[in-house]
Amino acid sequence: MGPINELWEILAVVSIVVLAGLALLVALVRGRGGRSTTLPPGAERDRPPAVGTDPVGQEPGDGEVLLEDRPADVQDRGGVAAQEIELEEAAALERPASARGRLQRLRARLARSNTAMGHVLLALLSREGLSESDWEDVEDTLLASDLGVEATTELVNALRTQVKIEGTTDPEVVRSWLRTDLLRLVDPTMDRRIAASRTENHPAVILVVGVNGTGKTTSVGKLGRVLVAEDKDILFGAADTFRAAAADQLSTWGERVGVPTVRSQLEGADPASVAYEAVKAGIDLESDVVIIDTAGRLHTKRGLMDELGKIKRVVEKLAPVGEVLLVLDATTGQNGMRQAEEFAKEVAITGIVLTKLDGTAKGGIVVNVQRKLGVPVKLIGLGEGPDDLAPFDPEAFVDAIVGRAS
Repeated sequence: MGPINELWEILAVVSIVVLAGLALLVALVRGRGGRSTTLPPGAERDRPPAVGTDPVGQEPGDGEVLLEDRPADVQDRGGVAAQEIELEEAAALERPASARGRLQRLRARLARSNTAMGHVLLALLSREGLSESDWEDVEDTLLASDLGVEATTELVNALRTQVKIEGTTDPEVVRSWLRTDLLRLVDPTMDRRIAASRTENHPAVILVVGVNGTGKTTSVGKLGRVLVAEDKDILFGAADTFRAAAADQLSTWGERVGVPTVRSQLEGADPASVAYEAVKAGIDLESDVVIIDTAGRLHTKRGLMDELGKIKRVVEKLAPVGEVLLVLDATTGQNGMRQAEEFAKEVAITGIVLTKLDGTAKGGIVVNVQRKLGVPVKLIGLGEGPDDLAPFDPEAFVDAIVGRAS
């Protein structure tokens, strides 16, 4: 074998060694973590998107939420999470005034509306040597306030006796007499609590009735606010199916404080059926209170008055009606009293809601209606504001009439 052949043999051996070394190097690199793995279907989607990529532009896949698939309200508000929207909506709900705050404002309004009567009475009773003509003026003032003949006679007789015995016309002494006697007539011992406590199996049910134009639906909305302020879970039943705007009006009141409304989409639907469904929904939702608004009706319309009894009977197949509130307009005087008596014959009235007391000096109707029906005035309305309905406070009412002692 010549030198050339030996050289080729050496080169061949070197080449084999080099190739073997390269193969060994590749194997070592792969063995240190460079192994390729096939991902299971969908695994790529489980990886977080790389920095700088836009996941919205990806093709749809299982579990992906594309902008166009999100609720419209999320799209309109820049893709804000649904939970954040719910929190914003909850924060946007109105916060009704507390009972204490209402009473503070309403005391002042009561004073403005009723002091005229008090001033006249105090001026008359403070005269020296009261004549029969003076006492007739006292009677006329009380009757003009809708106190009623019986209560007026009782109050005047009591005042005559005190003036005769005490023999004084000092304004502060007279004020004290008048306050004591009026408070006795208003009767602070009557139970004025609203029956709004849920039992174990069903909500409290409040039926609200009245004639047209008394502010009945508005009173339902305001009563809902009173109870929401007490942390009650409320549901409205729009059983006034005769007035086209009644259900919309009630729904608007509810939306402002997060109270749902059960209503019919059919014009002229059976109000008893709507009331029944409202109570059924209240049971299903475990509401604390269901407040049912009914159609305003004249007390002379026998068919409509009979319907109230039907609503109550149908509702009580599910839950007892614990409260029947009659809404009365304080400005209607004796006509309002006749209305109240007719409603009381049809359904067992448990309390009175007296509206528009701020626009009249006829505060005596409080005493008159309580005596006629034997039930208390529980709520009074003294303005157009959403929180201008408050529990009736006998002492605040009488103080507003006679004024506070200086």
